[in-house]
Amino acid sequence: MAESGPVRRSAAVRGGLPALRDRAAATIRARLANPPVDYPPSVILAADAAMLSIAVAAGFQRHAYLPTVLPVIAVGLLLGSLALFTFTAVEPTPLTLGLPALAATAVLLAQPVDGDFAPFILVVAVGEIAACTQRRASVPSALVAVALLAAFGAASEGGLPGLPMYCVGVLLGWMCGEMLRNQRRFLYQERAYQAIRSAQAADEERRRIAREVHDVIAHSLSITLLHLTAARRALQTDEDVAEATEALVDAERLGRQAMADIRRTVGLLDARPASPAPEPGVGEIADLVGDFVRAGLRLSFHAEGDLGAVSAAAGLGLYRIGQESLANVAKHAPGATGEVRLAVGAAHATLTVRNSLPPGWTGEPAGMGVTGMRRRAELLGGELDAGAAGGYWTVRVTVPLAEQRPGGYCAVRGAGEGR
Repeated sequence: MAESGPVRRSAAVRGGLPALRDRAAATIRARLANPPVDYPPSVILAADAAMLSIAVAAGFQRHAYLPTVLPVIAVGLLLGSLALFTFTAVEPTPLTLGLPALAATAVLLAQPVDGDFAPFILVVAVGEIAACTQRRASVPSALVAVALLAAFGAASEGGLPGLPMYCVGVLLGWMCGEMLRNQRRFLYQERAYQAIRSAQAADEERRRIAREVHDVIAHSLSITLLHLTAARRALQTDEDVAEATEALVDAERLGRQAMADIRRTVGLLDARPASPAPEPGVGEIADLVGDFVRAGLRLSFHAEGDLGAVSAAAGLGLYRIGQESLANVAKHAPGATGEVRLAVGAAHATLTVRNSLPPGWTGEPAGMGVTGMRRRAELLGGELDAGAAGGYWTVRVTVPLAEQRPGGYCAVRGAGEGR
């Protein structure tokens, strides 16, 4: 037996209700995930719930006027505005927020009662407007709300009881919304400043890694080239295979060590947590000098004081500065004599690298060596002095044992800053 037309339509309606309910739920979830104003959904829902609760309570206060539809109209106006924001693309503005609240309050005040809750609808509405819009829009909205209350007070025979309290409530609502808006503005500023700080920190980290790679490569290549030169001379002049083999073995060892250092340094770019090998410190400066001595440089090393008093950061900085200085000696004055002195005092640690100048040295800049060493000294809060005097090139760096803020004085004598 075929179903009749009304039965089919009723079944179709029943079948369409779940789909309509699902679409409405999906719209609400999407709106909560991307609210029209940049506030947590819980804050928006709390304000809307407070406004509706006040309207419902004000409607119950008018039970003496039953049967009346004015409270229902007031609640319907507020519900309609909320549905407009939830299910459409309408954005909250002073008009879309204020007009429904003004209309609902006016409808309720048309039936005055003692201790009326209806004016508090305007308190919440003015607070919402102040939280979402500029002051040039929120202040007129608050004045309009006060004017509405004053108009009903003047029109009523006995006035509007509690009118001053209601006006003060509107002012407090505006102040609360203004504080929320300022808090949001400060949050935006802090996010912008944080983005700038993050970019600056990333740039500084890239520069630091560049300095590390430069120091490692300069050091390893300088010593490796010295070993290769020694091997070539041993084979060309003396045909001493054993000495050449020893030089090549040292060059191979240093090359492997340099590769490991470069991998560790470049590995700092990896965001994943890792357990990197310990960085070199003042305790390894003696081994550093020994590498250059075995490569053919005539160097001496002297250390005094408690090396354990030097922090890891200061120790790494001194090591890298000494590494760069010795690499410069191997590059610019391979036949020079020199000395390395490390002195640890009560408050400072001083590293001095001194070498004789090669014949015909003009002091012209060549590279970024002193620039990088100066930056390291600044980061440690120390002082760097580098220059030529009395036939010697001297690099002297002094860093505090206790951590200080960067920005120490760094001086460079004479020419040769890029040496």
